[in-house]
Amino acid sequence: MTDRETLKADTESPSSRRRFIWGLWLGLGGVALLEYAWLIADFLRPRKKLADAVEAIVVAGPVERFEPDSVTPFPQGKFYLARLEDGGFLALSRECTHLGCTVPWIADEGRFVCPCHSSAFDIRGDVIDPPAPRALDYYAVRIENKIVKVDVSRPIKRPAFDWDQVTRV
Repeated sequence: MTDRETLKADTESPSSRRRFIWGLWLGLGGVALLEYAWLIADFLRPRKKLADAVEAIVVAGPVERFEPDSVTPFPQGKFYLARLEDGGFLALSRECTHLGCTVPWIADEGRFVCPCHSSAFDIRGDVIDPPAPRALDYYAVRIENKIVKVDVSRPIKRPAFDWDQVTRV
């Protein structure tokens, strides 16, 4: 091999490597741009609203099924249906307003107690013991033909219990 051929081979090698690296960077950059475009399109795409879903209304059952001063859990709707002493109904969210932990009803104590930080709520969802900053969220309740129905499409936030939140027969 002559000196000229050796020099030509040495100069072609870095150039082809450089082209390969540039091509690799351009390909990876293109893939990254496609990924960003997909994320933006996914973000802007309209979502199906829960209110449009069939399961947005939970049929709890006939009014007679619920004893006054009782709490009935509804796991499929993620709420408790409380029937107060006066016969009114209140559907309470199962999420603590402090950090969102699931709050169980303790019938022996007559209150909800959060297992995460010991917040306690009465049968109406009012805060008895902090650190929960406000009452449990509630859902709209309606009674049609003596059948209790709960709209779980969106919880309603409230600072405290109010008698206007109770649905009566």
